[in-house]
Amino acid sequence: MPNETAKETTTIRRPFKAAAPTKDGPRSNRDIRVPRVQLIDADGQNRGDISINDALLLAEEAGLDLVEISPNAVPPVVKILDLGKLKYANQKKAAEARKNQKVIEIKEIKMRPNIDSHDYETKMKAVRRFFEEGDKVKLTLRFRGREMAHMELGMQLLNKVREEVATIAKVEAEPKLEGRQMMMVLAPR
Repeated sequence: MPNETAKETTTIRRPFKAAAPTKDGPRSNRDIRVPRVQLIDADGQNRGDISINDALLLAEEAGLDLVEISPNAVPPVVKILDLGKLKYANQKKAAEARKNQKVIEIKEIKMRPNIDSHDYETKMKAVRRFFEEGDKVKLTLRFRGREMAHMELGMQLLNKVREEVATIAKVEAEPKLEGRQMMMVLAPR
C-alpha cells in the first residue's frame, strides 16, 4: 500500500434517543425555571414580585402546588393552587365543549341523468331530511356509456335540484365534471 500513514477512522453511532416526553398543561413547582415570579397566593391575593424559592416554600406550607398561570409575562405569573383540581376542571371543560359541538357530515346522494320521477322524489326526500339534520349533501351524477354525449341532461337535473332546495340550502360547490361524474355540494342555510 502506498499510503500506509493514513489512519482509518470509524464513527460510532449512538442509537436514536427519543425526545423527553412533553407534559401537557402548565408548568408547576420545580419545572418553573425562572429566578423571580409574580405570586398570587391561594386566597387570590397578589404577593408581588418574589423569588421562586420563596414562592415554592409558601406553596409547600399551604400544602398546594405552584402553577404557572401566565408564562409570557415579565416576571411570569404563578399561583398557589391544587394542580389536580385544575387539571380535572380543564378536562371537564374540554368534555363539555366536545359534547356541545355538532359534527357536520357530508352525505352523498347518487343519481343518474335519466332518473325516473318517483326515484327522483325519493332522493329529494332524503336530501331534505339531511338538511334538517344540519348535514351537507354531495350530489353525484354518474354518466354511463353514451350518456356522456348528453351532459346537458345532467346539468338540467342538478339545476332542478338546486331550484327545489333553494329556500333551505345554498350551493357550496358549483356543478363540475370529474371523469364520468358530475358533482355538486349543497349546504343547509
